[in-house]
Amino acid sequence: MADLPISLTCADYIRVLPLAAGMVETPGMKITMLLGRSGKWTDRAEALRRATGDTGVTGGEGSMAQHLYRIDRKDRSHVGLPVFPLRNLPGRDFYVRAGSPLRSLKDLAGKRIGTYSITASGSIWYRHFMRWGGLDPSTIDWTIGDIDASFGLSSIVPPGAKLAPEGRSLSQMLIAGELDAITSPPRPKDYHPIKGPIVRLLPDFAAVEAAYWRETGCFAPQHLITIRREVWEANRWVARSLTDVFEACETMFAAAQRSFPYATPWQEVEVERTVLHMGEDFHAHGLPRCAKEVDAFCAEAHRLGLTSRRVGVDEFFEEYLTS
Repeated sequence: MADLPISLTCADYIRVLPLAAGMVETPGMKITMLLGRSGKWTDRAEALRRATGDTGVTGGEGSMAQHLYRIDRKDRSHVGLPVFPLRNLPGRDFYVRAGSPLRSLKDLAGKRIGTYSITASGSIWYRHFMRWGGLDPSTIDWTIGDIDASFGLSSIVPPGAKLAPEGRSLSQMLIAGELDAITSPPRPKDYHPIKGPIVRLLPDFAAVEAAYWRETGCFAPQHLITIRREVWEANRWVARSLTDVFEACETMFAAAQRSFPYATPWQEVEVERTVLHMGEDFHAHGLPRCAKEVDAFCAEAHRLGLTSRRVGVDEFFEEYLTS
């Protein structure tokens, strides 16, 4: 029997390159990875769009939040796999203008904060992080808009929030003093750790993020791999097999990082420190290993009023668990 053709869209994360390069065994499948280039955010947005909107591909990298919202609507058109090509720790993504008196998450209470989306996966994790840091996200005066240029994302504007004025970026508003802080996945173009005019709220973000991870167990998964339901229904084994392939890919990537940690001059120190704090499988896939993080994500989304009910891990990955 011929191998099952599988085409998956994804950003060009270095950790998926062993699979894209054909270095990972893919029993029963012929996998084609359709990757972005040069880390472009526009390519990433297009990968997410194609994963669920292009019937010419099997699936690919998708938003954790959008998958959750589909499930909340009883839409099972796409099957989620416990494979997380993108994880992030949230502390690095909080920015203020140079010279700001704000120094901690608690200092943001009641302040004007700009964000690119209220409904995106990253925004849900930001508020989980705020809550962990002793800040109630409901106290924030939210403004929604583009950081510098559009990601191609849309957002619900909740009661009490507002849209940025047309033609004004959130970075411009921050520098002008019209906002007190912004949250942004990509570094704003006017960010510089020393020269500003935009700097991080938490300059030593690594220490804060390490404490967040120790206390919550969340190395926040933001994207997952999804496949079209009709592909899964015709080949139910593919859910487990694809997950195994990505786990093998991650193992291969991690081994290369340990053996040749030369991507940056001090990467070896960083790899050793990360493994010491978080363990060898800090960027894990699969269940039950990742259930706690997914459960925390679903709980936070419901607490924020973004879902009509509390979705559990078993429902989030229902097809995978019954494969």
